[in-house]
Amino acid sequence: MTTVIEARALSKSYGSARALDGVSFTVESGRIVGFLGPNGAGKTTALKAILGLTHVEGELRVLGLNPRTQRGRLMQEVCFIADVAVLPKWLRVRQALDFVSAMHPRFDRSRAESFLRKTDIRAESRVRELSKGMVTQLHLALILAIDARLLVLDEPTLGLDLLYRRQFYDTVLGDYFDKERTVLIATHEVEEIENLLTDVLFVSGGHITLTSTVEGLADRYVQLTAGPGQAAQARELRPFYEREVFGRTVMFFEGRAASDLAALGEVRTPSIADLFVAKMQGSRQGGERPPGGGTEAAPRKRLAGGE
Repeated sequence: MTTVIEARALSKSYGSARALDGVSFTVESGRIVGFLGPNGAGKTTALKAILGLTHVEGELRVLGLNPRTQRGRLMQEVCFIADVAVLPKWLRVRQALDFVSAMHPRFDRSRAESFLRKTDIRAESRVRELSKGMVTQLHLALILAIDARLLVLDEPTLGLDLLYRRQFYDTVLGDYFDKERTVLIATHEVEEIENLLTDVLFVSGGHITLTSTVEGLADRYVQLTAGPGQAAQARELRPFYEREVFGRTVMFFEGRAASDLAALGEVRTPSIADLFVAKMQGSRQGGERPPGGGTEAAPRKRLAGGE
């Protein structure tokens, strides 16, 4: 399996604020990776580094290239959609197609036009005449018509209604299966994308707190809804996070077998969204405590490379 992104000890500060603090991770080809974290976690800074838009300390290779010194070559292979689709208001749709066709040698105009025919967007419309959802559709048509190996999305559906969000991700997923692409999605809207992902990478406060394949989560994490009167006994097994839901105690464990907890209530593998909340808020409850004691230091793992 080919490595698409190799990041080692990435660090970046803005004044006294540490946006990235020794971040290391690897993304393999042909995966859909959720780069998940709350606002201000460091996601956008990491994406800017991957795209060669900002300098960071550490080592970074994207498709075997240095994003800062070889950005021209890199952008022949990478497409990017930001949280705001920036297109000139005066631009007509056909002019946008003309421009990208002239600028990018791997742009397939017929593919973009085919996508736009499925929408209400007309070739003579100006960007200022389009709704926000339609502008996003136009941007998506332009990007997905480029035969790129890596697609980077930064909060791409921010501000869109549910219908447009669903259409957006359905289109991205369909394109993923049609082509051999790697997709990196940075967002805090975890529930919206968790069923699309092959891998997850959690970031908080400039640190990586979890990397795993989606399949690997079931082997590492268990969610227990404690039975009546059994919360205290379950707590002795040292969950890293707990909360009250409709009067019942829900606990999250790492490194515990489901069979060890089955007698204490209902057990299941947590959803990515529930695990995200547990990981983000678990440290606020006094630090995550893995079996065996101590404060967990998230290890560097290879996404899609197994546990």
